[in-house]
Amino acid sequence: MNIRSLEHLLAVAETGSFSKAAERCALTQSALSRSIQTLENDLGGKLLDRIGKRNELTPLGQQVVERSRGIVREAAELKRGAELLQDGAGLIRVGLGSGPGALLMQPLMRLAAEQHPRVRVNITRGPTELQLVQLRARQLDAMVVDARRVQPASDLKIEALGELRAGFVCRSDHPLAGKRQVSMAQMLSYPLAGTPLSAEVSRTLLEQYGPGSQAENITAIVCEDIAALIATVEQSQAIFLGIVAAARESLQAGRLRELRVEPQLGIGARFAYVTLSGRTEAPVMKLLRQMVQERLRDTP
Repeated sequence: MNIRSLEHLLAVAETGSFSKAAERCALTQSALSRSIQTLENDLGGKLLDRIGKRNELTPLGQQVVERSRGIVREAAELKRGAELLQDGAGLIRVGLGSGPGALLMQPLMRLAAEQHPRVRVNITRGPTELQLVQLRARQLDAMVVDARRVQPASDLKIEALGELRAGFVCRSDHPLAGKRQVSMAQMLSYPLAGTPLSAEVSRTLLEQYGPGSQAENITAIVCEDIAALIATVEQSQAIFLGIVAAARESLQAGRLRELRVEPQLGIGARFAYVTLSGRTEAPVMKLLRQMVQERLRDTP
């Protein structure tokens, strides 16, 4: 018995068709039929019944398919694990949420380009729900996203990365920048820019700052791209509402300043590093973990 024949049986079971299965496996139908026949000979029983134009699993076939999924998956992980032990080369396939994207994307690409030229970096941005589908389809190796948007599941390994403080940031020459204390009413005289607000953040804003801070009223500029939001704030009188660490470089360079808002915003962003349970992690993914540790922290 060989793994290829099990893969071929799974393809027939999942497509219900020898022609579609052969196309998926890049085989001729006759070669696929021979592979299934060899598997039947090895197991001593019939695996498929041809009923008209349909193919149905026999009782033995159903049992073999059920157990084959785990065997084929483990074999793929074994092969992948061997490939990952090669020298310094590798591929990082990561999905980033809006906050992690602002903090990690450019530094990760620079690190790979300057210090690890044999490492390929493939970054995906988009809704967390879509990235979870890609992770489960083995199109991503890891995700770094808002922990609130990932539901625990048996096939996911979710590692909490702590919480980053949120606040209000404006350009250093903004009319409010020099004030010792700033109220929400004063800030709402200017457009606030931020990412889409979660239900939890919306509740906190409403509790702390009153009816005028309802989600539909507070942010005038809404975008998933935090880097674009920061650039907008640097070039206008808009005020950024979001993770303060996302503006780290501009704050340190003196282009932006954090406002002292009364009362202080009592909420932050909680991120998580999400992978598939039981899946071998490539040695090259240590670069991503290193970047996560360095960048996903509050500004001094």
